[in-house]
Amino acid sequence: MRLVRIQHEAAPRWGQIEGDTIHLTRGMTGERTGETLALSGAALLAPAEPTKIVCVGRNYLDHIRELGNDTAGLPGEPGIFLKGPNALAEPGGTVLFPDWTENFHFEGELALVIGQRASALKPDMALSAVLGYTCGLDLTARDLQKTDLQWFRAKAADRFCPLGPWLETDLDPTDLRVRTRVNGETRQDGRTSHMIFDVVQILTYITRYVTLEPGDVVLTGTPEGVGALHRGDTVEVEVGGIGTLTTQIG
Repeated sequence: MRLVRIQHEAAPRWGQIEGDTIHLTRGMTGERTGETLALSGAALLAPAEPTKIVCVGRNYLDHIRELGNDTAGLPGEPGIFLKGPNALAEPGGTVLFPDWTENFHFEGELALVIGQRASALKPDMALSAVLGYTCGLDLTARDLQKTDLQWFRAKAADRFCPLGPWLETDLDPTDLRVRTRVNGETRQDGRTSHMIFDVVQILTYITRYVTLEPGDVVLTGTPEGVGALHRGDTVEVEVGGIGTLTTQIG
């Protein structure tokens, strides 16, 4: 099933997609209300309602190497950083090029949205906490990443996390193709099977320390091929079995 979040009658609403029809529901996991509308022309919103966005950095070996961070060997545990809900941006939206960075980068990723309160997850139950999977774009001010203490400006500025276009609830995350295109040119092409820490390991690690709430987002890391963006660029993040997230750089 695909779940979508839209702007409808001046309010955010959730729905289930069947073909070209959206069946509106009572909340993220609620029952259908009986209202329907066409998917085409619907104003899509980021398919999440997070209290926090938990991100995994340096989770693909080739990405570690391309940034020159492989001198100490493979990481022994996931590297975690946070974005706030302010960072969400809708699919198909525009993110303005920040005037305070000179090195604005894309990082396409598989994203998870949590469906139930999750704390101290065990490996055999970790995936049951996931409501669905979607495409994520971790926008990064690479120059400020070198000076921020907690990557606050570099990673967590407004609209630095486009997400969408919807949630796919029935998906095996172990070997999905993750591709990023800039102006139609493929820049990243990896598979989730190449992650150092898989989705189960990520979820058990995070929930050992932090409780995940329904609607929270987890970004799982980016493959190699990250690079600079410029005003006027179009970024597409495509994850197999889900679809494509498109973002314009204004």
